[in-house]
Amino acid sequence: MRQSQLFTKTRKSAPKDEVTKNAQLLIRAGYIHKEMAGVYDYLPLGFRVIENIRKIIREEMNAIGGQEVSLSALQDPEIWKATDRWDDSKVDVWFKTKLKNDSELGLGCTHEEPMARMMQEHVSSYRDLPRYAYQFQTKFRNELRAKSGIMRGREFLMKDMYSFSRNQEELDAFYDKAIQAYKNVFERAGIGDKTYLTFASGGMFSKFSHEFQTLCDAGEDRIFVDKEKGIAVNEGMMRDEILKSLGVARETLVESKSIEVGNIFKFGTRYTSELGVTFKDEDGKDMPVVFGSYGIGLGRLMGAIVELLSDAKGIVWPKEIAPYQAHIIAISGGNKDVITEANNLYSLLKDHGIETLYDDRDLRAGEKFADSDLIGIPTRLIVSEKTLSAGGVEVVSRSSGATTLVSESAIIDVLTKE
Repeated sequence: MRQSQLFTKTRKSAPKDEVTKNAQLLIRAGYIHKEMAGVYDYLPLGFRVIENIRKIIREEMNAIGGQEVSLSALQDPEIWKATDRWDDSKVDVWFKTKLKNDSELGLGCTHEEPMARMMQEHVSSYRDLPRYAYQFQTKFRNELRAKSGIMRGREFLMKDMYSFSRNQEELDAFYDKAIQAYKNVFERAGIGDKTYLTFASGGMFSKFSHEFQTLCDAGEDRIFVDKEKGIAVNEGMMRDEILKSLGVARETLVESKSIEVGNIFKFGTRYTSELGVTFKDEDGKDMPVVFGSYGIGLGRLMGAIVELLSDAKGIVWPKEIAPYQAHIIAISGGNKDVITEANNLYSLLKDHGIETLYDDRDLRAGEKFADSDLIGIPTRLIVSEKTLSAGGVEVVSRSSGATTLVSESAIIDVLTKE
């Protein structure tokens, strides 16, 4: 992408009503557009980041046997009534609407019930299990106060996976695989060293659950971390019997603010028994399917990365998440040789499949560098009269600031080995 053709522009300041760093930086850098409180659009750069996050998650879900589907956002009230989750006093974040014939519908806040009912048509025998289905789907939650930028919205993109097993042991085995897959996702997203498996309440879903919490001073949650064991306990679950069951001592736990970036639940036969999702076991007896659920909010993860890894100059994207791998900055001062060299470098990277943003705009060097810092692409490639005379390209790391002069013939090796 040539930056002169990118319709989005950077901004010196964010809207005054945005108080969170993730929203401020993402708006200023041209990644998102705010429609209203809790509702954001993803612009070209932001969409590329979301797609990279989606790619990582998809690869990790497929690796543990997931099959991707896409369910509707419109919800049939009857299945939610069957599990006692239609009443606003039980689940208080519903968006509900009516058809012209006055029939009431919901906009999906989660998909346990629809996924279970759908699977009912495809599971009848123990031979049909286990099965693991997941989707990337827009959720709608009528939050009383939408805050924290893209980390807590009224409309957001979620990956939700659902496991269907024959018994608790089978669920437990897959649950452990899901934990490792989630750890892989957060490691690849650049925040694995700050993210902890956290024992938590199940909220509107179940009695207990596990969250993945990322340590961050801007977080809404409070957790207590045992860094040696790599586990944590949510503030609401700090009870002696729970600590004992986890094998941690209260005095070894360190209190920290955090951001929830994922959650997983063991439901057992909750939902499947109410909805009649059963299978015949080896003796021909009808048994309820054993159920689990596994969620990651893509925008929430994106916002958490910005909160955690940005600096005073702007965003610092990890390589696998960044919208582009490299950012070419041409500092020509009207020198046609510089422009030719930058164009050649852009074509070279394109030919080698290295996705690149090329700042070919007629702006001062300081403006280009400031925008590059704000946008946060991992590697900056500077082409100027100085680099031409030195016989190379100046390579600058966004995260460390380290600068090296690399010959054009070696630039592909440098970029692919990073």
